[in-house]
This record gives sequence, structure tokens and C-alpha cells, in this order.
Amino acid sequence: MEILIFNLFIFILACFVGFEVISKVPTTLHTPLMSGANAISGITLIGALVVAGSAGEYIGTILGFIAIIFATINVVGGFMVTDRMLEMFKKKEDK
Repeated sequence: MEILIFNLFIFILACFVGFEVISKVPTTLHTPLMSGANAISGITLIGALVVAGSAGEYIGTILGFIAIIFATINVVGGFMVTDRMLEMFKKKEDK
């Protein structure tokens, strides 16, 4: 029970720190940071696959599956935003 409370404390602390860090970033830097976050989400996706595939408890498999879904959404959305950002820098073709 103590480890659960400790892990919950770390999670809540990470949420507050993440919110403070992201809220201080200027809006012009959000899109480039999104492409960098894709690498982190890719690592999260690998970790979620390991957790979901382990022969552990049933709740671990469920949480791993949920993490796979959220990490996949984040990776795909991040790549879509990055692609859209890179399209803005391409030269327009003359007709």
C-alpha cells in the first residue's frame, strides 16, 4: 500500500511539473516541441507493449493496453502536426 501511495505522489508531482514547464513555453515553439515529443511517445509505446505483453497481473495487462492506445494516438497525432508544419515551409509550385 505504501508503494502505491508513493507512486501516486510521484505521478501527481510529475503532472504539476509537466504543466508548469509546458505552460511557460511560447506558442511559437509548441509545434517543434511536438515533433520531439514523438520520440518520447515512441519509447512510451515500447514500454507499454512490454507491460501489456508480460505474464503479470490482469490489471497490468489492462493498463498496458490503455497505455498502448494513448501512446499510439500521441505518436500519430504528433506526426500529423509535424507533417503539417513542414508543409508550411515548402515552396509553392507555380501553375
